[in-house]
Amino acid sequence: MSILTKYILKKYFLHFFIVLMSLELFFVGMDFLQNSGKLPSSANLQLLYLMYNGFFTLTLTLPLSLVFGWILTLVIFVRNNELVAFTSLGAKRFNIYFPIIVISLILIILQIAIQMTPMAYSYEQKKKILDGNYFTNTKSDIFLKYNDNFVYFKRLIPLKKQAEGIHIYKVKDDDIVETIIAKKAYFQNDKWYVLDVKVVKKPEFMNFETSKLEVRHEKFLVTLDGFKPKILDNVYEDKSNFSVLDAISALSLLSKQDINTDKIRAAIYYDIFMPFFIIPLIMLIFIFTSYNRRFFNMGTFTSFSIFTTLVVWGVFFMLHKFSNSGVIKPEFSLLLPMFLWFVLSLFIYKRKSRN
Repeated sequence: MSILTKYILKKYFLHFFIVLMSLELFFVGMDFLQNSGKLPSSANLQLLYLMYNGFFTLTLTLPLSLVFGWILTLVIFVRNNELVAFTSLGAKRFNIYFPIIVISLILIILQIAIQMTPMAYSYEQKKKILDGNYFTNTKSDIFLKYNDNFVYFKRLIPLKKQAEGIHIYKVKDDDIVETIIAKKAYFQNDKWYVLDVKVVKKPEFMNFETSKLEVRHEKFLVTLDGFKPKILDNVYEDKSNFSVLDAISALSLLSKQDINTDKIRAAIYYDIFMPFFIIPLIMLIFIFTSYNRRFFNMGTFTSFSIFTTLVVWGVFFMLHKFSNSGVIKPEFSLLLPMFLWFVLSLFIYKRKSRN
């Protein structure tokens, strides 16, 4: 690593952390002040609320801080005539902004890795603390399809990986041929074990005189192979988050059931691809920066750069909401606009570079 790269990264990291901490303290602090009256009196729960809120806010503040920190760094470089000094030493444009892109990619990948952990459910955890339900996580009346079965859970306890009031209806040719009823079930080894089962089977050929229901009892049976309680907890909620790994598991399972997976695909695309919208911004902001302080309006440049960043982020966030609600397919609302954004940015960058 050259001395110039070390110097640029040192200045950038300083400004990035200042912006990141400022945004985190602002959003988390404002949220805490607004909801302080609703929070439990327990200091431990309040600290947990701040921690979960901090991780949830990080998904927003980290990408924005990477761009805002770069804007601040460029403004200071121009004000001190350092960009002119860099070019005088033989540095090319690529040598100045490329280290920032590398660091941004590393931090974005780190953020995606965090979204693969339980911290991806930070919003749900902080909401439970706010609602006073942190220690009582249950879901009621869940009805789902699994292969040829329709399964009903009267009560689901995801933390304990248990369910109560289970009814399983086996369907063949649009007709219910078998019903399984049980009081309890638990999840273990990627399978659901239903206990003390009552099985009611309808005869294949109906005859008024001889046909009768076949009823038998079993100690347990296995069903819903691989359907994790956390997936059940989230996939049927209108407003919920997924970790990347759980979302991929849910997508694989529900695709086999011919169930609409737009919401899950939108969550995957948003978590994995959306943060990369800042990479073209870093290049475009740099290419529109003037090396000469005399011909550079710092106020206009800073305002326009921040405004453009917020507009681009707002557009992708709005498209994510559209895809999450099922208005637009996520491939057309997230992947296609992201591709077009990269192509447009590259076109603008090359045209500005020639000029």
